[in-house]
Amino acid sequence: MSDIKKEAALLSQYSLPQPVAIMEVCGTHTTEFFRTGVKDIFPQNLRLIDGPGCPVCVTANDYLDTAIAIGWQHNCVIATFGDMMKVPSSYSSLAKEKSKGLQVEVVYSPMDAVDMAQKNPDKKFVFLSIGFETTAPAEAVCVLEAKKKNIKNFFLLPGNKLTVPAVKVLLDSGEVNIDGFILPGHVSAIIGKNVWDFIATDYGKPAVVAGFEDYDLIRGTLMLLDLIKNNTPKVLNQYTRVVRDEGNPKALEILYSVFTKGNATWRGIGVIPESGLDLKEEYVDFDAYKQFPVDVPPPKEHPGCRCGELLRGVILPTDCPLFGKACSPEHAVGPCMVSSEGPCSAYYKYGRK
Repeated sequence: MSDIKKEAALLSQYSLPQPVAIMEVCGTHTTEFFRTGVKDIFPQNLRLIDGPGCPVCVTANDYLDTAIAIGWQHNCVIATFGDMMKVPSSYSSLAKEKSKGLQVEVVYSPMDAVDMAQKNPDKKFVFLSIGFETTAPAEAVCVLEAKKKNIKNFFLLPGNKLTVPAVKVLLDSGEVNIDGFILPGHVSAIIGKNVWDFIATDYGKPAVVAGFEDYDLIRGTLMLLDLIKNNTPKVLNQYTRVVRDEGNPKALEILYSVFTKGNATWRGIGVIPESGLDLKEEYVDFDAYKQFPVDVPPPKEHPGCRCGELLRGVILPTDCPLFGKACSPEHAVGPCMVSSEGPCSAYYKYGRK
């Protein structure tokens, strides 16, 4: 029997005398637990809760409201990843506004936006900088490159967020009883394993940094269940082939050479201090917020959408009355159904149990 089959058998037969709830805080984990079928072999008493791990999902409506307003009011080209196109804002979406004439370009990397700006000096390009620590270094490089090449028509609308403060807020709230965490592999490759140790030392909870292959998910879950069963508050690293204790110092150096920590609004949670990344003062010329002030109506949530509760782990996607009915990937009411990393999208595509 192969190692993965042995591990899968161990997981499916794992004895849990009482219900256990574990939370993942990574959009890729959300999808991969379903896609690989690992969630299907969970023991009966094990429940997987989705946390605030999808960067598109946790982005509040006012961010998109502002982006759309900048595009119209300042005649800017909005450059964005495809995931953002159908995400509902308070009153519309980028896709709907593009159909009305808003200049929107889908890019595959932030550097694409820099290249577009360089080739079209008569146009202003605003890149929607959405993501966690994983993507922020690349966006920092874009700003450095634009400054080096003296590109004056490239801008960022900063919307990057930091994962650690959000996990702290969830633990402080006590709103959901979480027995342990599966921690994000990609984010941890940048920030390291050690920054997560507070989960064990400050809150007495176990956690495991896990990779994304089926074996990683199975092994990581088994490691976490062993810690829970033995009442051992510790943070372990299953993803050792990628994640180091100290993370990637060079990437962090680049990130914080351009960005500084600031307050950020998270969907369903509210403002979390020091959980966002703002451009430093010396890069204010690239800051779309500062360069393109706009008049934007107050943000509003869509009636019935429960994305906010879902991102706090309070409900499952199937607990939302709109799921699979009024809300589907083709006609999404909230971002959790739009993003490829959204929990509602994963439940809809791979299974609704």
